[in-house]
Amino acid sequence: MSSEKIKVGITQGDINGIGYEVIFKTLADPKTTELYIPVIYGSSKVAAYHRKALNISNFSLNNIRSGEEAHPKRVNIVNCLDDNVRVELGKATETGGIAAFEALKKAVEDLKNGFVDVLVTAPVNKNVIFSDRFNFPGHTEYLAEQFNATSHIMLMVSPKLKVGVVTGHVPLKDVAGLVTMERILDKIRVLDKTLRIDFTIRKPRIAVLGLNPHAGDNGLIGDEEINVITPAIEVARNEGIMALGPYSADGLFGSGDVGKFDAVLAMYHDQGLAPFKSIAFSEGVNFTGGLPVVRTSPDHGTAFEIAGENKADESSFREAVYLAIDVFKRRKMNEELSSDPLKSVDKDDYEKD
Repeated sequence: MSSEKIKVGITQGDINGIGYEVIFKTLADPKTTELYIPVIYGSSKVAAYHRKALNISNFSLNNIRSGEEAHPKRVNIVNCLDDNVRVELGKATETGGIAAFEALKKAVEDLKNGFVDVLVTAPVNKNVIFSDRFNFPGHTEYLAEQFNATSHIMLMVSPKLKVGVVTGHVPLKDVAGLVTMERILDKIRVLDKTLRIDFTIRKPRIAVLGLNPHAGDNGLIGDEEINVITPAIEVARNEGIMALGPYSADGLFGSGDVGKFDAVLAMYHDQGLAPFKSIAFSEGVNFTGGLPVVRTSPDHGTAFEIAGENKADESSFREAVYLAIDVFKRRKMNEELSSDPLKSVDKDDYEKD
């Protein structure tokens, strides 16, 4: 496999939040450019503003027009905004939303052109980024449309736990109507494929949660488990996918049995993400499974309340960068194995997770 350094595209996120802080802290290690080539999509002026606010010195950026021009031994930045952009730390502003989208749009353009290899997105504020040009619940749905991915999944990843969701950023009152057999089966399939290809797990074990308390208690507290979830699991099992359940969410996470599975499929956002973040918040990564490209992000938001105060923990963002690189390498390895099945592969490289 090629030893060429991977170009990591990094979007600035909301310019009034902690995006630049966690980016700077992640890229501050001098060894960074020995491992990969960082390409920030944002604004050198905004970056300078944040460096001053955070009192960060000895951190220079190489200005370029696209990822194609990235210097292999520098931290690069593609200017996506004009110089009149205004930073208002800790505030949700229309300007912040526009700036976040412009950076994302340019990064996606470069990703499509092959000028960067992977994409790591800093947090955005969904209220201010939402517009006629970005009418999506979040990054996941926008990227799925941009790359024509009809089947995709939001997957939270940590060394301890992986949690995917059937329904993502939707109101809780709409969840029951969206939990259909077809949607559950689609998520099980894409999750199984993601675990096998992107995480090199040969025969993934997937725990599927129920929708209702106590997984419906045999129909006493709802019948979705009997009529929808269990039939979907049975179809998946007949396809050779090791999907098990439905399990009661509180029982599975509370008992410690979650460690017996390679991933958990939750029915809705908070059912899966609340326990995930309580277990692995500082090291958790949001990964979009099912895309033809690799995209990750930290598992936290813009944290307006601490913007500019040098209090943000960059651990999740750093893990997001490393996971993007690892998944990119695994996909390349899988492509090489598929094209030449007799090719020998170093066991340590193949099993690394």
